[in-house]
Amino acid sequence: MKRSEAKDRIETLRKELEEHNNRYYVLNQPSISDFEYDILLNELDNLEKKFPEFASENSPTRHVGSDITNEFEQFEHTYPMLSLGNTYSEQELREFDSRIVRSITEPVEYVCELKFDGASISIIYEDGALLRAVTRGDGNKGDDVTLNVKTIKSIPWKITGKVKPSDFVIRGEILMPRAVFDRLNEERQKAGLAPFANPRNAASGTLKLLDPRIVATRSLDCMVYFLLSEDLPFNNHYENLLEAARWGFKVADSIRLCKSIDEVIQFISSWESARKSLPYDTDGVVVKVNSLRQQQELGFTAKSPRWAIAYKYKAEEAATRLLSVAFQVGRTGAVTPVANLEPVLLSGSTVKRATLHNADQIALLDLHLNDMVFVEKGGEIIPKIVGVDHSYRNESNKPVVFISNCPECGTPLIKNEGEANHFCPNYLHCPPQIKGRIEHFISRKAMDIDGLGEETIDLLFNNNLVKNFSDLYDLRIEQLVPLERLGQKSAANILKSIRDSVNTPYSRVLFALGIRHVGETVAKTIAGQFKSIDDLIKAGIEQLTGVYEIGPKIASSIVSYFSDPDNLDTIRRLKAAGIKFSSNEESIKPGNLLDGKTIVISGVFEKYSRDEYKELIERNGGKNSSSVSRSTTFILAGDNMGQSKKEKATELGVPMISEPDFLKLIGK
Repeated sequence: MKRSEAKDRIETLRKELEEHNNRYYVLNQPSISDFEYDILLNELDNLEKKFPEFASENSPTRHVGSDITNEFEQFEHTYPMLSLGNTYSEQELREFDSRIVRSITEPVEYVCELKFDGASISIIYEDGALLRAVTRGDGNKGDDVTLNVKTIKSIPWKITGKVKPSDFVIRGEILMPRAVFDRLNEERQKAGLAPFANPRNAASGTLKLLDPRIVATRSLDCMVYFLLSEDLPFNNHYENLLEAARWGFKVADSIRLCKSIDEVIQFISSWESARKSLPYDTDGVVVKVNSLRQQQELGFTAKSPRWAIAYKYKAEEAATRLLSVAFQVGRTGAVTPVANLEPVLLSGSTVKRATLHNADQIALLDLHLNDMVFVEKGGEIIPKIVGVDHSYRNESNKPVVFISNCPECGTPLIKNEGEANHFCPNYLHCPPQIKGRIEHFISRKAMDIDGLGEETIDLLFNNNLVKNFSDLYDLRIEQLVPLERLGQKSAANILKSIRDSVNTPYSRVLFALGIRHVGETVAKTIAGQFKSIDDLIKAGIEQLTGVYEIGPKIASSIVSYFSDPDNLDTIRRLKAAGIKFSSNEESIKPGNLLDGKTIVISGVFEKYSRDEYKELIERNGGKNSSSVSRSTTFILAGDNMGQSKKEKATELGVPMISEPDFLKLIGK
């Protein structure tokens, strides 16, 4: 692969993966399976290793997805919540064992735990009492859902008896039993609401409800899997879990201490079928090095512990009949075929629909209507058709033909060379694309406008109040109050958030515009080189490709966007509303002032956000870290700095630098 091709592919993969992270962690509406996500992530990881000049600390390979929402207060994790590396093969498990054995000179024990499929939670106890419960979030901070977690009966409010330590963090998985999930979906369908895709989505969605009384009715459970403290009762993971069970926490009876990788593989094999009789969904087995000292010696990568791995079970398969194929249009105009199936039981739930991905997949399967097809729950989330039983095919069965016109607006579809998907080019007037762009515009990483979820955008669109995101700035309270589900208070909050969004920094405004191939990172790069939107509008292909990280594909997309009179009119209206389309900040130029320095950021800052400080560190040659260790050069310390980081820094003699001193250090 050429360098320019690799750069374009890396940017595309990063954008796709961030979108999938948002759908999985925030919206609870995953559109691909875990397995398909892992394939994309693995491709990106391999490309970044092969072309290290395109590596970025903001890449999905370096951080976990985020479930943070604006409705809850956020708290920093005392210990970062990292994701696990995973595998689907016995061979890779043995390779994991070989790496461990090469690094550790003494015998290694493993703890095997069933991987329950729920929502991760970190619960903090002080003096044996539940202080706070925080979601995974982005791994460094998460949403405070303490009131909701206190409704879960298997989580004790107070540990009785003698407990050592009295201050600790316990991690677990919030679960919804299948029986409760089935009952809840039945109630939702009767009420005309969309059913949850699976118990994991239902548990995660319930955890983010604003009314703990509703949470209490949903019979959530919690299975704990990790105990953390500066003063743990035992020096190994297995005995610490058993101790947590004695304190009253729910620890799975299935956990096993294994003396070798062969015992680990036996455990995995024994549960492959048996797990289906459990009341909760599971999708694999987590394997952890037992010794805490060995865990510390093995350490971490940017996003995963080196001493643990998740083995994922192969997906379950069932045969059913293909009734019809529908076509859906996404935010970017990509058209996705969806199979409507004769209902079939698969992995504990009834499946009626499955993804077909694109026209190439339909052709590869040689699909005909009324075919008997094999459906698989890849990664146990999104069903997909993986094959056809040709012995059941009748001569009268008609082949499935990919549509030539958009199912929403009738515009002829296009397919770009080198891309798998068909697109509807009518992005200005195609309803799903319009609504999708508005949803992108208001999202947290873009304009961050509260109170405007998917349903509210739908409401505004259907009432002809918003046909373009610039229309948001013309909304009046008398237009909103009469709408269904909106009252005086909600309407006022929405309008206030819209007004506040005019202060959004220029780079995020560029990202919010939704220019194809212009993700968060590219938008920051562009804002650093073109000080105003007017300069960017005037830029040609040659000028754009002269910017580091901007290839021909991105440059063409930018030029095409600003060649459209309707887009220019949108920008004119946004300018009139007071949106910032220029930056008065001096360009942050790459330097080496922080070369070789590892820096931890902690606290709240006045001049820049934490993300902006991370970028400043990277652009000056430094490396960001989430935890304090002997390799930490210094801590950039803001107000309300985390107590645990402060204590660790004092213990190790790591200096703490204030915000003004740091800015002087980098000459800003």
